[in-house]
Order: sequence, then C-alpha cells, then structure tokens
Amino acid sequence: MNTLISPHGADALRPLLVANDSERQQLNNDAQALTAITVSSAAAGNAVMLAAGYFTPLDGFMTKADALSVGESLCTSTGLFWPTPVLNLIADAGALKVGDRIALRDPNVEGEPVLAVQQIEAIDVFSEDELTTLIQQVYGTTDPEHPGVAEFRAQGNIAIAGPIQVLNYSYFATDFPDTFRTAAEIRSQIAANGWQRIVAFQTRNPMHRAHEELCHMAMQRLDADGLVIHMLLGKLKPGDIPAPVRDAAIRTMIDLYFPPNSAMVTGYGFDMLYAGPREALLHAVFRQNMGATHFIIGRDHAGVGDYYEPFEAQEIFDQIPAGALKIELFKADHTAYSKKLDKVVMMSEAPDHTKEDFVLLSGTAVRKMLSEGKAPPIEFSRPEVAKILMAHYQQE
Repeated sequence: MNTLISPHGADALRPLLVANDSERQQLNNDAQALTAITVSSAAAGNAVMLAAGYFTPLDGFMTKADALSVGESLCTSTGLFWPTPVLNLIADAGALKVGDRIALRDPNVEGEPVLAVQQIEAIDVFSEDELTTLIQQVYGTTDPEHPGVAEFRAQGNIAIAGPIQVLNYSYFATDFPDTFRTAAEIRSQIAANGWQRIVAFQTRNPMHRAHEELCHMAMQRLDADGLVIHMLLGKLKPGDIPAPVRDAAIRTMIDLYFPPNSAMVTGYGFDMLYAGPREALLHAVFRQNMGATHFIIGRDHAGVGDYYEPFEAQEIFDQIPAGALKIELFKADHTAYSKKLDKVVMMSEAPDHTKEDFVLLSGTAVRKMLSEGKAPPIEFSRPEVAKILMAHYQQE
C-alpha cells in the first residue's frame, strides 16, 4: 500500500468545493438571492486554493485575530502553523452583519459570477497600525512600491471572516484545462504512478537549463521517484511571461529532456504574493497538501527586486517549530553552466571557479535577446524552449 504524506494539520484533505452537482446547483440558485460583494483578485485566489484543498485544514477566511497571530507567530490563534494571512478584505462593509450569508462574486471572470458563498462569523476593522505591522511581518517591508504590499493595501481594511462553500475554480479550470489540478488530483496521480518520494518545483517563469538541471539534481540526490512541476497560473507583475507561454515551454522541456513518466506538469490558481520567505513557507504547506515529500527552494524564492536576501527563504525553515511541516526541503544554491566542467552545477560546489568560468546572463539580457529574435546560448536555454519564448517576445 502506497501511503502518501499526510496533509497539513489534518488526516485528509479538506477541499471546500461543493463537489455534488445537485448541491452545487442548489447553492448557486440560493446565492442569486443573497447580498453579493465582488471580492479582490487576492481573495478570489484564496477561495480557489481553499476549494482545491491546497489550504487544508482551513475552512474559510481568517478573522483579524487569526491574521494578526499569523503575522506575529506563524500560527493561528488556535495554534495551527500557518505563514500568511488568508483574508477576504473589503473597503466598505455597508449593511453586512455577523450571521449573514453572502455571495462572493469573481472579479476575474466576465460578468462576475458567484464564486463562493460565505457565512459571516466576524466583521473586523484593521487599524492603520495593525495593517502596517502585519504587512511588515508578512512582506518584510512596507514599501508601497513592493507589488505584494501594493496589492494588499489596495484591498481595504475590513476583514469578512467565516467559512465558505466554493462553486467553481474561477477561470483556472477553463483557461488551463491541461494544467490546473487540485491537491486531490495531484495526490491521486502520484498514487497511480506508485511514487513514494516526490519532489515539488515551484515556478512562475519558464525553466532554463539551470532550473532543469536543479530538478535532475534534486531527484538524483533524494533518490526521488517523481517530480511535480507546479506552476502559478494567477496574476503576476507586469513583464512576467504569461502562463500559456510558460506552460508550452515547460512541457517541451519535460518531453525532450526528462525520462518518460518521471515528471508531471501541473498548475494552481493563485496570485503571486512576492512575499519571499513567508511565501516560501506557504508554498511548502500546499506542496505537502498535494502529496510532495520534498520541496526545492533555491535562491530568492518568491522574491522580487532586492527586498530579500538571496537565501532568506531557505533560512526561515530553520526558524519554524520542529514538526510544523512534514515536507522536507531541498536547499539549492545558485545554479549556472560551468564552461570548465561543460555542465550545470551549483556554484557553491565549484569553489575553483571564477565568475568568468560560468555562463551568467541577467533576465534583462535574456529578454533583450529573445525580443530581438536571438536564441540565448545553448548553455543557458534549450533551443526548443528558446524558440517558444522568442515567438512570444516578438509578438509583443
């Protein structure tokens, strides 16, 4: 019997999608008569993650007390380890009151259909000081130029807390039918594959040679049976490569450069927080929920700009309580192609190298090459992958 890693804080996944067709139809009908609010894209992403079981064992949106506790101590007020607040923040509660059932409308789908129904258990107002403190704790900065901070601040300061029942997976299941997968679907596929040791790789970008080799290294060193490439399908910052292009590039790489049936390409419906270390912990929580036993964390994981130190997202795992997570880390250094060794290596494992011994290209330099129709060096990017990216950049 193949026993998978247990979900976070629970014996079984707790997906909040109403799975029964007739119950879901009834709830959708009921929702039309309820007071409705259009939620933020961030809250819609939270609802999708709750629906898909990734946020097990949460049953809905947090209270202010839980969010402040998470900010302060990485735990909810009941002691559940959780790294980032999961909130439904709005700017104006109007006539909403505790005890109401409300319909949550989806800002990311045309016509703003109902995404979920929420039972209001608390309506909490964050003071300016409380918001500032929480933002500092979660994002490590209060700089309004930080994309995650800007997005958080734009939502409002009133938290509508309480359990939710979710009707659909927003646009993710329809726009990415081959890639979007729930935590239960990934667990099911892992079990069907007979995998016992599973490495997860997070990406919001196409994968270059260094990423590819990092996955090979992790699988080899951990003696893993399989790799789950898990890509973010939600909102990114301007200039990031859209999900369909990333998807095509990654699938091409897997098909050509990984053994058959050794890797799954999947995705999840969530907006990027750019919260660096805290987001790395959140990524680990939902990778454990989807069945991975190991998680690759490299340089500047979930970071943006110069807000975080290169390996802060690894170091935070050494600071959390023992046993907070069952998933284990594979810590990766910066990887690059060594001209001396004619292969990709972790730079820390090549002490006899100078900078000139590596093929190092900045993201800006690579984007310039691609937009000019020039393929980056073969040491940096597989030609088949570069071709897909060049086509995208030349359309822009």
